[in-house]
Amino acid sequence: MTPARERALAALLCAAGAALPLLAAGRAWAHVRATGAITPFTQELTGRDLGGAASALGWAGLAGLAALFATRGKVRAGVGVLLVLFGAAIGYASAASIGASHVRAAAGEKSALLRLAADTSVDVNLWWAVSLAGGLLLLAAGLVTLLRGARWPGMSTRYERPAAATARTPATADDPSSLWKSLDRGEDPTDRTDPTDPADPTDPAGPPAGAARPAAGGTHRERP
Repeated sequence: MTPARERALAALLCAAGAALPLLAAGRAWAHVRATGAITPFTQELTGRDLGGAASALGWAGLAGLAALFATRGKVRAGVGVLLVLFGAAIGYASAASIGASHVRAAAGEKSALLRLAADTSVDVNLWWAVSLAGGLLLLAAGLVTLLRGARWPGMSTRYERPAAATARTPATADDPSSLWKSLDRGEDPTDRTDPTDPADPTDPAGPPAGAARPAAGGTHRERP
């Protein structure tokens, strides 16, 4: 597999791993039923109700996706380490949030009737597993980045223009902005001669055209 395809695969894993916890966070992860209360009722709890740590780490994973393309070398390896940590933390937060005691405590904070209920039951669905799967994908993306990211290409530089090259570009008639800049500097944009050429006959600092030049190492003497 080429380095570009490896980077694309890691980016795909990172995007999916960050998106799944964000998708699952708004879904119902658990239901608490109060069967021993005066009026039996059911409390629905989403992933955010149970802590929201997984969704917060999902946003961090999306930031890591942008860093995959913007960095290179050791910095990109550091991004891979962060993605591994984010993925592991998402998996742990997703699994820990569905514990029965944690679910009952979160439900009791939302409803005082649940705290008064003599008997409660907890039902957990599979949305927490979706968030867990996202953490695993993010962890895999981090491992691929850490192990193979050093050989991946960086961002494209075709839009970058070196300042030195820009300064050496002469004003042409095809570029109106360059013509105006030359006029502002007091230059003649139609003059193609090099002002630093000593042989230039139009150079005001040079000798007039047709004038004799003194010989090297001696003085010029006129004949009587």
